[in-house]
Amino acid sequence: MLSWTDERVELLKKLWSDGLSASQIAGELGGVTRNAVIGKVHRLGLSGRAKAPAPQAQRPKKPSIRTAQPQSRPHTGHGATMGNVALKAEVVTIARPQVEYQPAIYALSEAPLVENASILQLTEQTCKWPVGDPGADDFHFCARRSDTGIPYCGYHARVAYQPVNDRRRDSPRRRALR
Repeated sequence: MLSWTDERVELLKKLWSDGLSASQIAGELGGVTRNAVIGKVHRLGLSGRAKAPAPQAQRPKKPSIRTAQPQSRPHTGHGATMGNVALKAEVVTIARPQVEYQPAIYALSEAPLVENASILQLTEQTCKWPVGDPGADDFHFCARRSDTGIPYCGYHARVAYQPVNDRRRDSPRRRALR
């Protein structure tokens, strides 16, 4: 690690006032990083500096994307509008009907597709509801037939996907208040 000698500090001040970037100054000084230069500049309290020299070759401009503007606007019966008000579009929100998924109800008496299924035996068609303590030897997954698009059989889907109102109504806190 090189120390900041008086000569190096003076050179740093000169290069900084000339408008060089911290990376360029680090390259000129050698043996210091850009972050070391920035730190020293802040410790010295250097602020105002000349504008950085313009690069020799100008970069090609990126092509701008322009949206198609309508040639004529329909008359709305209102007076002409000026400024950014003319650019505002009217947004009409349409309420979508909420379709609540109701899985087919299967009784737990239905036989699982795989008895005592491990995680490696689960497929898209099997219920992934865990049964028992994961640390116990008899831990397994339900493995009954699941509906398309959901990971559980009908019975476990009803347990997992309770409507919000039912969850609030049957919460332990509410039961304790009764």
